[in-house]
Amino acid sequence: MIKLFPFIRKYYLMIALVIVLLFIQAMADLTLPDYLAKIVNYGIQPLEAQQSAGSVTVESQSNLVLNTGLMMLVLTLVSVTAAISVGLLSARVAAGVARDLRDSVFTRVLDFSSGEISQFSSASLITRATNDVTQLQTVTQMIMRMVFYAPIIGIGGFIKALNTAPSLLWVIILMAVIVLGVIISAFAIVLPKYKIIQQLLDKLNLVMRENLNGLFVVRAFNQQKHEEARFDQANKDLTKTTLFVSRVMVFLMPLMMFLMSATSLVVVWAGAQHVEAGQLQVGDMMAFMQYTMQIFMAFMFMAMMFFIIPRASVSAERIAEVLNTTPLINDPVNPRKFSDKSRARVEFRDVSFHYPDAEEDVLHNVSFTAEAGKTTAFIGTTGSGKSTVVSLIPRFYDLTKGEILINGVNIKDVNRSDLRDMIGYIPQKSNLFTGTIRSNLLFGDNEASEETILKASEIAQAADFINTAEEGLEMSISQGGGNVSGGQRQRLAIARALVKKAPILIFDDSFSALDFRTDAALRAALKDQLSGSTIFLVSQRVSTIKNSDQIIVLNEGKIIGKGTHSELLETNEIYRDIALSQLTPEELK
Repeated sequence: MIKLFPFIRKYYLMIALVIVLLFIQAMADLTLPDYLAKIVNYGIQPLEAQQSAGSVTVESQSNLVLNTGLMMLVLTLVSVTAAISVGLLSARVAAGVARDLRDSVFTRVLDFSSGEISQFSSASLITRATNDVTQLQTVTQMIMRMVFYAPIIGIGGFIKALNTAPSLLWVIILMAVIVLGVIISAFAIVLPKYKIIQQLLDKLNLVMRENLNGLFVVRAFNQQKHEEARFDQANKDLTKTTLFVSRVMVFLMPLMMFLMSATSLVVVWAGAQHVEAGQLQVGDMMAFMQYTMQIFMAFMFMAMMFFIIPRASVSAERIAEVLNTTPLINDPVNPRKFSDKSRARVEFRDVSFHYPDAEEDVLHNVSFTAEAGKTTAFIGTTGSGKSTVVSLIPRFYDLTKGEILINGVNIKDVNRSDLRDMIGYIPQKSNLFTGTIRSNLLFGDNEASEETILKASEIAQAADFINTAEEGLEMSISQGGGNVSGGQRQRLAIARALVKKAPILIFDDSFSALDFRTDAALRAALKDQLSGSTIFLVSQRVSTIKNSDQIIVLNEGKIIGKGTHSELLETNEIYRDIALSQLTPEELK
């Protein structure tokens, strides 16, 4: 739980106020048995004996009982008011800590490269930012309400009991030994299960997420029964472990109540003997019983925390793993600036790369230059490294050897935000966000004008279906763009990048969902309207890339050909085979 300290620092004053209120509540609770004993002792003593001693009259006895009862009422109101205030303050602090934790986790995840995302998995990161944070919110609130209160009431009750009936102290010691034994035994049984529960919850979320994302694939292959069985197994594993923990807790609470009742009986039995012997008054015995119950409640509070804190500790460790993970890709200490942000000349110098934890490079000594305002295309067999090459430009991954220069500046020497301001990126999987078409296009530039949005839509060949929609740019987009077709989603993703007006445009197989007519119209519009942009084009279609200024052929992470379409047809066998497999000799010209 030490990992929580940085997040509760700003709430120290509120926590201090909570401790003061808890102290006031505890003092009121500890004082109440004294007044109870006073009333009982005074009420049991015969009035004749009190009058013969010259102590009171009937009227003064009534006044004494009334005043004592009034004091007990005042103390009860003080205790209740303090308890309500503590509840409100602790809830406020816990909610604030949870908010700050979620914000920190989300902010850190935004800094992660693809390598760190793969290390944790998306499902696990979601669980950590939701379920684990909720666990910490709960334990923070309970710590403030119970852990601070339990020692005060426990120690205070022990001192009061010792002053009231020291001869019955052995009852408290016996009770404490038994209760501690029960708590430690249950703690040893349950603790290992909490980490397992969080891991099983990750697994359940993973299965659910995979099935939601791949729902159509599951249906297409008629694998509903298989996926149901897979989910059912993950669900049963989580349920089984959770039930085990719950059964221990269900057994523990009645056992603690039994011990509490047994302690009361022992106090009455032992106290009655002392009362009979004239060593103890009845009121003092009742007060001692109240102090014993308060001590017992302190143990109960601590027992509850012993079972809640371990699970929260597991959650804290999981969150700390995210917060303590240093992103592999960071900004330089003394960043440089791009002198010209209107045009971009991109140069790869002897670049090699391997994925995190991989043993072999997937790119080997890649070198080429993409001149400003020109189109550079990549083609090759599946797994040849085309997408990997372009993902290095915005530093989604960091190369392991060599340099990538933009206008002569190493991309590692500039801030990532400055670098990515230079780039418009359209990934293989077009991902739209919940909102409207307008809000998705403004994702490229929040301050883009209406004219810019409309022009980008026209270039991306998205204007037709936007204009035919009843709401136009205000048409709602569901999560992931599920309410538009794949081609429409891809064109909106392209328009989003064009709104940015970046000097570098990266199309990572971004025309795959477009028909050949739309593909050709889009490429013509790009060439006509964006002649000043440096374009990187990844595609499996020769027809898409054949008019590029430079075509780079990749095979197993190596450049095996470089040139124009006509040059590669004559000099590169692999390119020629790919081209002939897609186009007729007449179309190749």
